[in-house]
Amino acid sequence: MTKLTPPVGIITGTGISECFDLSRPRAIRTRFGKATVFDQQRGDYLVMPRHGAAHKSPPHGINYRANIAAFERLGVKEIIATSAVGSMNRRFRAGEIGLVDQFLDFTKRRHTTFFEDKVVHTDMTYPYSRQINLEISMAAKRMGVDLMPHLTYVCTEGPRFETAAEIRMYKTLGGDVVGMTGVPEVVLANEKKLEYASIVVATNRAAGIQPKVSQEEVLKVMKRSGKVVKQLIESTVPALRGEKR
Repeated sequence: MTKLTPPVGIITGTGISECFDLSRPRAIRTRFGKATVFDQQRGDYLVMPRHGAAHKSPPHGINYRANIAAFERLGVKEIIATSAVGSMNRRFRAGEIGLVDQFLDFTKRRHTTFFEDKVVHTDMTYPYSRQINLEISMAAKRMGVDLMPHLTYVCTEGPRFETAAEIRMYKTLGGDVVGMTGVPEVVLANEKKLEYASIVVATNRAAGIQPKVSQEEVLKVMKRSGKVVKQLIESTVPALRGEKR
């Protein structure tokens, strides 16, 4: 009997969700609430829009625990997440794509763990999957896509954008990019022992590096970059499933 390889879980962020087929929803119930995934015609990955298909859940209101628990229930072992970010790194410019390998957490009031009733300390030395990052990098090379590796992601509470003073502080602490959704998502995935990687797209220079930041600017850049990110994901998935490239 052939052992079925579980699908890869794709968590899509702002400007990426609409690049995928969202016509086949599946509601997954967990003890933390309901999450919705969308089956894809290829069958080798599942898509979960982080903010919901209609993009109605704000960053601080996303049910991160339900999302990760749903993927675990479906047998997912690897997750590739996507995010729009502001860049504090002058070498990482608007429209460019990168990979995260560390984070700094500045969130304030989110459910950050599955282990609220017992003492469990999860190793977070290398929170992002080096194996998935390697496969994504190899896929980018095959596609001729420039990819900025080894980014440190600063996660803020949102939904407001950051002040110029905050950005100066984050940059001093070693941050490269800033967003509102990467934590606790990566933490929860690690608690469930799921391999997790994060593809980010720089949509703007962070506050104070450019005069003003707007949601319209974020969506405009993501509309241009979304299709490339999708192609990058679809080039990576077969390798994660042990299929020939």
